[in-house]
Amino acid sequence: MSRPVAQHPSITLKLSGHHAVIEPDRFTPGSFNLIVDGTPQSNVNLDDPGELFFEYVQRIGHVIDLIGEVGEPITAVHLGAGALTLPRYVEATRPGSRQQVVELESDLIDFVRGELPWDKRAQLRVRHGDAREVLAKLPAGLHGAVDLVVVDIFSGARTPAHVTSREFYDLAAPLLSPRGVLVVNVADGPGLPFARSQAATLSAVFGHVLALAETQVLKGRRFGNIVFVAAHTPIDTSWVSRLLAGGPHPSKVVEGAELTHFMATAIVTTDVTATPSPLPGRTVFQLGS
Repeated sequence: MSRPVAQHPSITLKLSGHHAVIEPDRFTPGSFNLIVDGTPQSNVNLDDPGELFFEYVQRIGHVIDLIGEVGEPITAVHLGAGALTLPRYVEATRPGSRQQVVELESDLIDFVRGELPWDKRAQLRVRHGDAREVLAKLPAGLHGAVDLVVVDIFSGARTPAHVTSREFYDLAAPLLSPRGVLVVNVADGPGLPFARSQAATLSAVFGHVLALAETQVLKGRRFGNIVFVAAHTPIDTSWVSRLLAGGPHPSKVVEGAELTHFMATAIVTTDVTATPSPLPGRTVFQLGS
């Protein structure tokens, strides 16, 4: 039986007022969940950072695995920290990678660092501040040198509007190296209007875009996560079969003409029209009891 929430390490974040709790995973020894205002935001396995739990995070992990050679160090920028699940994964699977993590809630980073410390050998720099503002001020040396940009930004259960627009993605685009990819976690519900607009917006900035998700989510039948992958250069077609094989199953990759159809009626999001991602139902992200 798990302990009452009151006994788990917790903090009320000064900037947003959100309540963050770290709870041990009920099923995997050595794993912990970061839960913010009732929404599970991260799962970390301290004993094996190369193990990923949430489905959409596993899909992002598969994308990371396909960059360059297996185990080759990369340069990565993570917008949104959570419990640093993906930076830990990159370090575990690609030791020596250079990584930057941007997080608005400074006390969340301190809380996670104290309760779930990461490998001190990791070349990992944390930058504090709004993702968009920090993105505009990153060192010029990173332009054209970043192999992976992850956009996984949530305030509570929603992605803020100002990090969903064409203007925002225009700031991220110059970072990518010739082989670089930008990966965006998008949460949406029936009909997928928000996801469709994000597909159109990414396609207006990047020459090549694909979407990856569980099939029922892509059909718009239930709330869930869609992972978009964007690049300036063609995405290797072998990625599609390898991403599908990687699971979790059932899954689907949407690209080319199918992606064009997916976003056919969607309008590119700008700073003027941007809205936060939709709020999920109360039971959508509940962890098993």
